[in-house]
Amino acid sequence: MAPEKIDTARIEAAVAKTLHSHWRLFLIEGLVLLILGLLAIIVPRVATVAVELLLGWLLLISGIIGLITTLRMRSAPGVGWAMVSAFLGIAVGLILLWWPLSGAFTMALILTVFFLIEGIASILYALDHKRELSGRWGWMLFSGLVDLLLAGLIFLGLPGTAAWAIGLLVGINMIFGGSALIGMALRARSAAAS
Repeated sequence: MAPEKIDTARIEAAVAKTLHSHWRLFLIEGLVLLILGLLAIIVPRVATVAVELLLGWLLLISGIIGLITTLRMRSAPGVGWAMVSAFLGIAVGLILLWWPLSGAFTMALILTVFFLIEGIASILYALDHKRELSGRWGWMLFSGLVDLLLAGLIFLGLPGTAAWAIGLLVGINMIFGGSALIGMALRARSAAAS
C-alpha cells in the first residue's frame, strides 16, 4: 500500500483559516503579555519575588502530591527515591516561599537556560513562518534573538544582578513575545481566509 501524499496547500489553507478565525485570541494574549511585561520592568524586584513564589508553590504542591501518591504505593519499586524526590520538592518549595530571594541565583541560571531554549525555538518558529504563512515572521525572529541576548546578559551579570534581573528579563521577554503575538494577530486579521 502506497503512503498517502500530504496535501500541503490544504494544510496551509486550514492553518491560515484558523489563524484568521482566532486572531482576537492571539491579540488578547499579546496585549496581556505586553502589560505584564511592562509591570515587571517597572518593578523588577517584585516580579523576581513573584516568580520565586510561583515556583515555590509549584514545588511544594508537587512534593505533597508526590508524597501522598508514594505513600499509597509503598510496595512499588523505587519508593525510596520517590520519597526523596517528594521531600526535596516540599523542602525547596518551603524555602522559596519563606525566603524567595534565596533562590534568585539558581533561578537566574534556570532563566538563562529557559531564554536560550526559548530563543532557539522562537527563531526556528520564525523560520517556519517565513516559509509558510506569516508576513510578520521578522518580529518572531527578533524576539528569539532578544531571548538569546537576555540569556547572555543574565549569565554575565551573575551573581550580583540575580535579585532584580529575573523580574526585569522576564518583563522584557513578555514584551517582545507579546509584541510578536500582536503583530501575528493583526496580520492574521487582515489576511484573507481562503
